[in-house]
Amino acid sequence: MAETMQFDLVSPERSLASFDATEVQIPGADGDLTAMPGHSPVITTLRPGVVKVLGADGEKDFVVTGGFAEITESTVSVIAERAHAGDVVTKADLEDVVTDAKAAAEAAAAEDKDAAAKFVADLELLLSDMA
Repeated sequence: MAETMQFDLVSPERSLASFDATEVQIPGADGDLTAMPGHSPVITTLRPGVVKVLGADGEKDFVVTGGFAEITESTVSVIAERAHAGDVVTKADLEDVVTDAKAAAEAAAAEDKDAAAKFVADLELLLSDMA
């Protein structure tokens, strides 16, 4: 039997997932990463994307719009700004996030424009990848 780690995903609205996983792929702000049992401890911020979790029931996907992940040798905890189960989320569920992000990018101070524009681009890429 494969070694597992505890996976938890929460958003301000609710807890979306809590189960044993063998692998968790995370859309980190500095690039994608995969956590497996025995991983070195790390905390990373998230960019908009899909968290893919491999567990006993197969792969489960969760769409996140940002937040952070804490990884230890035996756990992965994802605290998302907004999160949806990948099998039920629609583009309409995220339209208000994109609208708000575009408005924030327009209003951003000069030193924050690049980060705000990247966030909008990441959201648009996420939406374009959705069926």
